[in-house]
Amino acid sequence: MNGHVVKKPLRDFEIWDRYDGPDKLYSFDLELTARCNLNCRHCYINLPAGHSHSACNELTIKEISRIADQAVDLGAMWCLLSGGEPLLRKDFGDIYLMLKKKGLLLSVFTNATLISDRHIELFLTYPPRDIEITVYGVTPETYEKVTRRPGSFQAFKRGLDLLVSSGLQVRLKAMALRSNVHEMSHIAEFCRRYTKDYFRYDANLHLRFDRDVAKNRDIISERLSAAEVVALEESDRERFAALQEQCDKYVLPEFERNTSTRVFACGIGSGGSVNIGYDGQLRLCSSLYHPDYMFDLRSGTIKEALRQLVQKVKNLTSNREKFLTHCRACSLVNVCQWCPAVAYLETGLLDEPVDHFCRVAHARADSVQQPVNESAEEKTTDSQKLL
Repeated sequence: MNGHVVKKPLRDFEIWDRYDGPDKLYSFDLELTARCNLNCRHCYINLPAGHSHSACNELTIKEISRIADQAVDLGAMWCLLSGGEPLLRKDFGDIYLMLKKKGLLLSVFTNATLISDRHIELFLTYPPRDIEITVYGVTPETYEKVTRRPGSFQAFKRGLDLLVSSGLQVRLKAMALRSNVHEMSHIAEFCRRYTKDYFRYDANLHLRFDRDVAKNRDIISERLSAAEVVALEESDRERFAALQEQCDKYVLPEFERNTSTRVFACGIGSGGSVNIGYDGQLRLCSSLYHPDYMFDLRSGTIKEALRQLVQKVKNLTSNREKFLTHCRACSLVNVCQWCPAVAYLETGLLDEPVDHFCRVAHARADSVQQPVNESAEEKTTDSQKLL
């Protein structure tokens, strides 16, 4: 028996060879639908549950299987199923099981309002890697102010209770919005009580992929001011202390001498992950909806998409002075939520600064650079007023 045991460093196993080439893929996000049973004020993608045109354009299970085979052949081991609300798909269980049988680790993002005994049985029999649920409020009034769906809080609680009582572990998260910020401390407490490991929240709202003017106004109205974002961050003492201790890694004065003209300075195209929309459009980033940087998988393969798009984004440069002096040569790059993808959603340009993100970044930098030994009472005064 011992003769069949091979001892060698983990990196020496053959599985890693597939990731040495230019077409490597570790994971992929799959948006099963853009439709959702909720109508959240801040959402950048949701369409009505009965949106027939969108439903007709969704990838079929056969198309998903073909795409998943391509991803696995390139090395993918993990797939995130999201939406919209993925459980709206009547064939969700069939899709989930098919992907499982291909050997993929699966994560599911859901609002939990549609969880049924059938889903519990599926997840217990074929456990997902993660189930992540967003919590919009811990009272019906707040939750449904965000979702704009009467009865949705009760449906959320029922779904969460079904998951937790069955022994399935979930991870809870939240969006910090104008409509729920008054409950954020209670949301955090609720989430930490149920979540399997950690709770996180996000105050970063970008505009819609379909550029819907009325819905974009809703999103903008839900954004917190820079001062409110910082006050919220300061209210989490442990997290904020860690930010302060590492502030020299987040605020980099040497970036002010940066002379690069590249538009994309992130790891896009080199991270081994892609996003696949409900309609088969592949993107190297889930937020990159510029038509020049998407690829239709109904007309080609993932490998062809990678070879066409990766070099395209890496080679894109800009000579616009405003971009080069504001964004590309900014010392606050690591505390700023600006990127070319969200810039396009905000302005129609990939290389245009966005005032909202600039204000938040400067406020955040001022905050984390305050003396670490400042008393907790002083640090959280404004936060307590906010929460």
